[in-house]
Amino acid sequence: MDHAFVFGLFAETRAPGFAHLPLEPAQRDALLRQQFSLQTAQYRHRFPAASFSIVEWDAAPIGRLYVNRSQSCMHVIDVALLQAWRGHGIGSSLLGELLAEASAAGRPVSLHVERENPAQCLYQRLGFRVLRDEGVYLRMDWRPPPGEQAA
Repeated sequence: MDHAFVFGLFAETRAPGFAHLPLEPAQRDALLRQQFSLQTAQYRHRFPAASFSIVEWDAAPIGRLYVNRSQSCMHVIDVALLQAWRGHGIGSSLLGELLAEASAAGRPVSLHVERENPAQCLYQRLGFRVLRDEGVYLRMDWRPPPGEQAA
């Protein structure tokens, strides 16, 4: 995996949350690297069998999609695109493919989204529903249409 790219993507997606902190650039970078390292370790520990994929466009990395596929459910661990690639239907396409896979297998798909994350609208448009409020995060799930579930 391209760790430099994945860290850069992480830093870009987290930049707004760190912008208000009174830190020198080197301190901010160190904090972001520490947070990235902790997140990566947590994902790998909690989901050892997950797929950790880099999303590419014309062989250039533009995002990441991390998915844990279990017998009972597919869980989107993380999906992120570089800012320049958001709003072009790529996220919808990635998730649409995942939902088609889940539908064919008769499995629900779950994810967590920060309460203020605009991606929540995309998830709702794709048919995800809020299952429960977990404070900062909302737990959302998607269920295959009843007639399409695998036997």
